[in-house]
Amino acid sequence: MIEEVLTSALAHVDQQERPGRIALALGRARIADVGTNVDTLSGGWQKRLAIACELARAPEILLLDEPTNHLDLDGILWLERVLAEDARAYVVVSHDRYFLEHVAGRMLELSPAYSGGLFETRGPYSEFLARRDEFLRGQAAYEDALANTVRREIEWLRRGAKARSTKAKGRIEATGRLVEELEDARQRRVTRTVGIELAASPRRSRKLLVARGLEKSLGGRPLVTGLDLTITPGTRVGLIGPNGSGKTTVLNLLAGTLPPDAGEIERAVELRLVRFEQHRTSLDPDQLLRRALAPDGDAVTWEDRRVHVASWAKRFLFRPEQLDVPVGRLSGGEQARILIARLMTEPADLLILDEPTNDLDIATLEVLEESLAEFTGGLVLVTHDRFLLERVATVILALDGAGRAETFADYAQWEASRTATPARDAREPARGATTRERSRAKRLSYHEQRDWDSMEEAILAAEEVVEARRRAAEDPAIASDAAELQQRYGAFEAAKAELDRLYARWAELDEKLRGTP
Repeated sequence: MIEEVLTSALAHVDQQERPGRIALALGRARIADVGTNVDTLSGGWQKRLAIACELARAPEILLLDEPTNHLDLDGILWLERVLAEDARAYVVVSHDRYFLEHVAGRMLELSPAYSGGLFETRGPYSEFLARRDEFLRGQAAYEDALANTVRREIEWLRRGAKARSTKAKGRIEATGRLVEELEDARQRRVTRTVGIELAASPRRSRKLLVARGLEKSLGGRPLVTGLDLTITPGTRVGLIGPNGSGKTTVLNLLAGTLPPDAGEIERAVELRLVRFEQHRTSLDPDQLLRRALAPDGDAVTWEDRRVHVASWAKRFLFRPEQLDVPVGRLSGGEQARILIARLMTEPADLLILDEPTNDLDIATLEVLEESLAEFTGGLVLVTHDRFLLERVATVILALDGAGRAETFADYAQWEASRTATPARDAREPARGATTRERSRAKRLSYHEQRDWDSMEEAILAAEEVVEARRRAAEDPAIASDAAELQQRYGAFEAAKAELDRLYARWAELDEKLRGTP
């Protein structure tokens, strides 16, 4: 149970202080039912609970290793807000560049490209990128100047310089040190990156896939309702939504592995559809790496030529001695690179990628971005990597978990729609009722009509109260005051209950209107 996990995490805390800490952790994690079995929570909610537990311990320094893994976009935005509101120091290891931009004020990168293996900057990730590029340009200029100096000194040596004098001997020794320094600089400059080039088929169809009126429910819960989608060459759809909102269901519908309850999907004749699965179920953990990369022998066919499996493995940063290692013993990032290698051997009309960035380092992410941005076929992409969405997606399709889908021009527009003041829930009635809606509203009783007319303002005001009471309950200044914390958390729950009541009343009236002939 969630309560048991929190109690265990706070075993070192005084018993009188513990209830307040637990209430604070629940408020921060947005968890209402402490009796929920932890095993029934999704990976994202388990991650939230784990982070809330660590915050409740009140450490002086919080260490976070890839904290955005398993979190959906809502969860990542939640974590960004939690860290922004918390006064303690923290160290974050992350490949989520948007996340680093928003939470980090100091950046450190470990890489053999730097003398000493470390590069450090102050400021957010964008400042780090600018400073790193400036540093690397300076290093390149220094290397060029050093190479010119070494060239002149070697020419001097070739003219028959003799170490007969102390001065000449010192110059010869200095030349040797310059040669070593130049070689060291060149070795640092040679960065190993994955060679990703995704090939589109030569198809020239104007429409690759057309979905009309798709409907799909699972366990009686609608996941997709009335979905229309057209994918043409060059269309790159970023599919987003909370965990459990139906993203994988949509991918299965588009791929044809799951039939819709209603609606139809028209695919181009002999459509070449290639898919990347988040959970890597297509990988056999007992299969050797060489067979995973080259199932039919010791070579793969790429761009109409045969490439030996050792060379192909090297392209994806695998060492020769890893070829006979079982896939199950490879890291998550290495397994992801196997799947990317497979993508490259299959020219596609339509790519369907489910969280392809999981476990990839930033250098590989940048190469993958470049390749996806240049891919001329169609693409449907599920990812929580906002940098990738901004760079690659030509349209955002956002699911709300209740069957509705909304399109946005880009990720920034979607985020702006969420953070507009005040935020609107998908369940809210729209502003400005149409003439038809106003005529229907006349069928309500006097008291129902009065409730309906004031419902939108009441819901917006209630949401503001919920947000204010949430902030009050999460105030670090009262973390050690159990009585005050419980009182504020109770007020927060009461505000949420009132908001739920208003939504239920709105749904009741709306259903009455829609059901009136």
